[in-house]
Amino acid sequence: VAIGLAPSARDRGDAARDASDLVARRDRTFAEVQEHYYDAPPRIERGWREHLVGTDGRVYLDMVNNVTPLGHGHPALAAAVAKQLRTLNTNSRFNYGAVVEFSESLAAMAPDPLDTVFLVNSGSEATDLAIRVALAATGRRDVVSVLEAYHGWTYASDAVSTSTADNPNALASRPDWVHAVEAPNPFRGRHRGEEAARYAPEAAERIRELAASGRPPAAFIAETFYGNAGGIPLPDGYLAEVYAAVREAGGLAIADEVQAGYGRLGRWFWGFEQQGVVPDVIAVAKAAGNGYPVGAVITTREIAARFRTQGYFFSSTGGSPASSIAGLTVLDAFRDEGLQRNAAETGAHLKSRLEALAERHPLIGAVHGLGLYLGVEFVRDRATLEPATEETAAICDRLLELGVIMQPTGDHQNVLKVKPPLVVTRESADFFVAMLDRVLAEGW
Repeated sequence: VAIGLAPSARDRGDAARDASDLVARRDRTFAEVQEHYYDAPPRIERGWREHLVGTDGRVYLDMVNNVTPLGHGHPALAAAVAKQLRTLNTNSRFNYGAVVEFSESLAAMAPDPLDTVFLVNSGSEATDLAIRVALAATGRRDVVSVLEAYHGWTYASDAVSTSTADNPNALASRPDWVHAVEAPNPFRGRHRGEEAARYAPEAAERIRELAASGRPPAAFIAETFYGNAGGIPLPDGYLAEVYAAVREAGGLAIADEVQAGYGRLGRWFWGFEQQGVVPDVIAVAKAAGNGYPVGAVITTREIAARFRTQGYFFSSTGGSPASSIAGLTVLDAFRDEGLQRNAAETGAHLKSRLEALAERHPLIGAVHGLGLYLGVEFVRDRATLEPATEETAAICDRLLELGVIMQPTGDHQNVLKVKPPLVVTRESADFFVAMLDRVLAEGW
């Protein structure tokens, strides 16, 4: 079935009933707070590269799935994990090669002096553990985070998450050990354009104030490229100045690379490279397993050793033979399949096409991002930047009808989060732009 082509009316009706029945079953047993995309989602049971296939045979272009950089249904990954599951799958207390090889390979991807790896199962676990490592290493309890950020759902990772899109009560429910600095958003924040250079010294001053008040922070944690806010680069020099301030106060710099890491920016494998810095602790997941539950914390041997004050660390499936093989196979694919190069080249092409759309459609206030980490922000007025929240939701629904999977992001839910698998082709990127152009021209 051609991408975007709808099935026959009879098939469409049967499939819609089947999908609706499945949602009803889901709602009866799967906690409602675990939401699903769309009010009436199609039933998806197959995927291939940057495409998803409905049970009615309709093919959709997946432009939102940053969990699978290798694409859906990657043959080598499926074969490697299946083989390992048939051979051995246990926990990392046993002595087997895969966990060592994956740890060595992952540490080799990090800059000096980061050489030591903890293995977990998700981004939430990775950021939670990164925070706990910093608390143990410094003997402190306070952490500085950034507004409009999302870091996970565990106690510590949720505590430093301030995105009201993910949790409407995020700002009111922060524990007293979390101190949030202003979101360094150069598009709609308090400081815009060239004035965005003021965010870094203000954040650094806040860290110095905490230290002077007797509450020096254990860590500063931030996404290295603003993710849930809409794929927005941090102002130049932001992390360098803030990292220097937290280190001067005796704290650690934590880089949340769960979304930005693993080549998504194109030119850089890690998001912090775009800022010209090296953190003390890296949290990584999502892309690390291409959908298989793999997460990691990378730090120095010295910092990792201080975690001993908390007892030993163990994860039943973090670093298991199967998850380690999944992680190794993903790194092999990055080495062999040109994924990072494609992120740079196809991402640049896609961004230029989206910027051309902005010249014709005033609803597009800005096109953010680098590589295949992009955001299309919709506004009702380019002067006031009034968020076009309802329009964005309707645009996503109409794109689904046209065969494109897309979702909103940002605290105002007015940004298209354009984060497709890194195998996305130029032809697929052009199809997405054509369908978005059609929606903006015809209405939604």
